[in-house]
Amino acid sequence: MKRRKFLTFPIAAVALAALSGGAETIGSKQTRAANGFRVEAGKNHQQQELFIMGGTFDLKVSAQDTGGDLCIYDTTRRSKGGPAFHYHHLQDEWFYIIRGEFLVRVGDETFNLQPGDSAFAPRKVPHTFAMTSDGEGQMLVLFQPAGSMEDFFLQMSKLGEEIPKNRETELQRLFHEHGMEIVGPPLKV
Repeated sequence: MKRRKFLTFPIAAVALAALSGGAETIGSKQTRAANGFRVEAGKNHQQQELFIMGGTFDLKVSAQDTGGDLCIYDTTRRSKGGPAFHYHHLQDEWFYIIRGEFLVRVGDETFNLQPGDSAFAPRKVPHTFAMTSDGEGQMLVLFQPAGSMEDFFLQMSKLGEEIPKNRETELQRLFHEHGMEIVGPPLKV
Protein backbone atom coordinates (compact mmCIF):
# COMPACT_ATOMS: atom_id res chain seq x y z
CA MET A 1 0.00 0.00 0.00
CA LYS A 2 1.36 3.40 -0.92
CA ARG A 3 2.10 5.75 1.98
CA ARG A 4 -0.30 8.42 0.70
CA LYS A 5 -3.25 5.96 0.63
CA PHE A 6 -2.23 4.50 4.00
CA LEU A 7 -2.48 7.95 5.65
CA THR A 8 -5.74 8.85 3.91
CA PHE A 9 -7.84 6.30 5.84
CA PRO A 10 -6.97 7.49 9.40
CA ILE A 11 -7.45 11.13 8.41
CA ALA A 12 -10.84 10.35 6.84
CA ALA A 13 -11.90 8.32 9.91
CA VAL A 14 -11.07 11.19 12.28
CA ALA A 15 -12.93 13.66 10.06
CA LEU A 16 -16.03 11.44 9.89
CA ALA A 17 -16.01 10.93 13.65
CA ALA A 18 -15.78 14.67 14.23
CA LEU A 19 -18.62 15.37 11.79
CA SER A 20 -20.87 12.76 13.43
CA GLY A 21 -20.86 14.74 16.66
CA GLY A 22 -20.40 11.57 18.70
CA ALA A 23 -19.03 11.76 22.24
CA GLU A 24 -16.07 9.53 21.42
CA THR A 25 -14.38 11.99 19.05
CA ILE A 26 -10.79 13.03 19.67
CA GLY A 27 -10.65 16.04 21.98
CA SER A 28 -14.32 15.75 22.94
CA LYS A 29 -15.19 17.54 26.18
CA GLN A 30 -18.45 15.64 26.62
CA THR A 31 -18.63 13.11 29.41
CA ARG A 32 -20.72 10.05 30.05
CA ALA A 33 -22.20 8.61 33.21
CA ALA A 34 -19.69 6.34 34.92
CA ASN A 35 -22.39 4.31 36.68
CA GLY A 36 -25.94 3.18 36.13
CA PHE A 37 -28.71 5.07 37.89
CA ARG A 38 -32.41 4.88 38.74
CA VAL A 39 -35.02 7.56 38.20
CA GLU A 40 -38.25 6.95 40.12
CA ALA A 41 -41.67 7.03 38.47
CA GLY A 42 -43.00 10.56 38.30
CA LYS A 43 -39.58 12.05 39.04
CA ASN A 44 -37.17 14.08 36.94
CA HIS A 45 -33.53 12.94 36.73
CA GLN A 46 -32.37 16.49 37.48
CA GLN A 47 -35.01 17.17 40.14
CA GLN A 48 -36.72 19.85 38.03
CA GLU A 49 -40.46 20.21 37.58
CA LEU A 50 -41.22 21.07 33.97
CA PHE A 51 -44.84 21.90 33.18
CA ILE A 52 -45.17 22.42 29.43
CA MET A 53 -47.96 22.36 26.85
CA GLY A 54 -50.62 20.85 29.07
CA GLY A 55 -48.41 18.30 30.77
CA THR A 56 -45.24 17.43 32.64
CA PHE A 57 -41.90 16.56 31.10
CA ASP A 58 -39.71 14.35 33.30
CA LEU A 59 -36.16 13.92 32.08
CA LYS A 60 -35.20 10.25 32.49
CA VAL A 61 -31.87 10.12 30.62
CA SER A 62 -29.84 13.29 30.18
CA ALA A 63 -27.36 14.44 27.56
CA GLN A 64 -24.87 14.53 30.44
CA ASP A 65 -25.43 10.80 30.98
CA THR A 66 -24.79 9.90 27.34
CA GLY A 67 -22.06 12.30 26.26
CA GLY A 68 -24.69 14.17 24.24
CA ASP A 69 -25.77 11.09 22.29
CA LEU A 70 -29.43 11.16 23.42
CA CYS A 71 -31.95 12.31 25.99
CA ILE A 72 -35.27 10.73 26.97
CA TYR A 73 -38.37 12.39 28.43
CA ASP A 74 -41.43 10.81 30.01
CA THR A 75 -44.30 13.21 29.37
CA THR A 76 -47.67 12.98 31.05
CA ARG A 77 -50.34 15.04 29.32
CA ARG A 78 -53.63 16.31 30.72
CA SER A 79 -54.72 18.45 27.78
CA LYS A 80 -55.54 17.48 24.22
CA GLY A 81 -53.29 18.87 21.52
CA GLY A 82 -49.57 19.29 21.06
CA PRO A 83 -46.81 21.42 19.50
CA ALA A 84 -46.69 23.18 16.14
CA PHE A 85 -45.62 21.28 13.02
CA HIS A 86 -41.82 21.61 13.13
CA TYR A 87 -38.55 19.92 12.27
CA HIS A 88 -35.17 19.52 13.93
CA HIS A 89 -32.02 20.34 12.01
CA LEU A 90 -29.92 17.79 13.93
CA GLN A 91 -32.12 15.48 16.04
CA ASP A 92 -34.11 12.38 15.23
CA GLU A 93 -37.17 12.02 17.49
CA TRP A 94 -38.96 8.86 18.62
CA PHE A 95 -42.37 8.64 20.32
CA TYR A 96 -43.59 5.66 22.38
CA ILE A 97 -47.15 5.69 23.74
CA ILE A 98 -47.75 4.39 27.26
CA ARG A 99 -51.31 5.63 27.96
CA GLY A 100 -53.96 7.41 25.91
CA GLU A 101 -54.20 7.97 22.18
CA PHE A 102 -52.08 10.30 20.09
CA LEU A 103 -51.90 11.42 16.50
CA VAL A 104 -48.36 11.74 15.20
CA ARG A 105 -47.72 13.40 11.85
CA VAL A 106 -44.35 12.83 10.17
CA GLY A 107 -44.03 14.51 6.80
CA ASP A 108 -47.17 13.60 4.84
CA GLU A 109 -48.01 10.55 7.00
CA THR A 110 -50.34 10.69 10.02
CA PHE A 111 -50.36 7.82 12.49
CA ASN A 112 -53.02 7.08 15.13
CA LEU A 113 -51.00 5.66 18.03
CA GLN A 114 -52.28 3.72 21.03
CA PRO A 115 -50.43 2.22 24.02
CA GLY A 116 -47.47 0.16 22.85
CA ASP A 117 -47.26 1.93 19.47
CA SER A 118 -44.33 4.10 18.45
CA ALA A 119 -43.41 6.48 15.64
CA PHE A 120 -40.07 7.78 14.36
CA ALA A 121 -39.44 11.28 12.98
CA PRO A 122 -36.08 11.66 11.20
CA ARG A 123 -34.20 14.93 11.49
CA LYS A 124 -35.09 17.55 8.86
CA VAL A 125 -38.55 15.98 8.36
CA PRO A 126 -41.46 18.08 9.73
CA HIS A 127 -43.48 16.39 12.47
CA THR A 128 -45.86 17.00 15.34
CA PHE A 129 -48.08 15.09 17.74
CA ALA A 130 -51.33 15.66 19.59
CA MET A 131 -53.04 13.79 22.38
CA THR A 132 -56.56 12.99 21.16
CA SER A 133 -58.05 10.95 24.03
CA ASP A 134 -59.82 12.20 27.12
CA GLY A 135 -58.14 11.93 30.49
CA GLU A 136 -54.43 11.55 30.97
CA GLY A 137 -51.99 10.41 28.32
CA GLN A 138 -48.35 9.43 28.62
CA MET A 139 -45.54 8.91 26.17
CA LEU A 140 -41.78 8.60 26.07
CA VAL A 141 -39.96 10.97 23.72
CA LEU A 142 -36.35 10.30 22.73
CA PHE A 143 -34.03 12.76 20.98
CA GLN A 144 -30.86 11.58 19.26
CA PRO A 145 -28.46 13.30 19.55
CA ALA A 146 -29.62 15.31 22.55
CA GLY A 147 -28.49 18.68 21.24
CA SER A 148 -30.00 21.52 23.25
CA MET A 149 -33.37 19.85 23.82
CA GLU A 150 -33.02 19.92 27.61
CA ASP A 151 -32.53 23.69 27.56
CA PHE A 152 -35.42 24.03 25.11
CA PHE A 153 -37.84 22.31 27.51
CA LEU A 154 -36.51 24.34 30.43
CA GLN A 155 -37.15 27.56 28.47
CA MET A 156 -40.59 26.32 27.36
CA SER A 157 -41.53 25.66 30.98
CA LYS A 158 -40.94 29.35 31.69
CA LEU A 159 -43.73 30.24 29.21
CA GLY A 160 -46.35 28.49 31.35
CA GLU A 161 -48.02 25.12 31.68
CA GLU A 162 -50.65 25.44 28.95
CA ILE A 163 -50.02 25.25 25.23
CA PRO A 164 -48.88 28.78 24.33
CA LYS A 165 -51.39 30.71 22.24
CA ASN A 166 -50.77 33.97 20.35
CA ARG A 167 -47.02 33.77 20.96
CA GLU A 168 -45.95 32.99 17.41
CA THR A 169 -42.90 35.26 17.40
CA GLU A 170 -41.66 34.08 20.79
CA LEU A 171 -42.15 30.40 19.89
CA GLN A 172 -40.46 30.84 16.48
CA ARG A 173 -37.45 32.41 18.24
CA LEU A 174 -37.26 29.72 20.93
CA PHE A 175 -37.53 26.87 18.41
CA HIS A 176 -34.94 28.48 16.12
CA GLU A 177 -32.46 29.05 18.98
CA HIS A 178 -32.63 25.32 19.73
CA GLY A 179 -32.12 24.03 16.18
CA MET A 180 -35.76 23.69 15.13
CA GLU A 181 -38.06 25.46 12.70
CA ILE A 182 -41.84 25.81 12.94
CA VAL A 183 -43.38 25.17 9.52
CA GLY A 184 -47.09 24.87 10.31
CA PRO A 185 -49.80 24.88 12.96
CA PRO A 186 -50.47 22.15 15.54
CA LEU A 187 -52.77 19.26 14.66
CA LYS A 188 -56.47 20.06 15.15
CA VAL A 189 -58.18 17.78 17.66
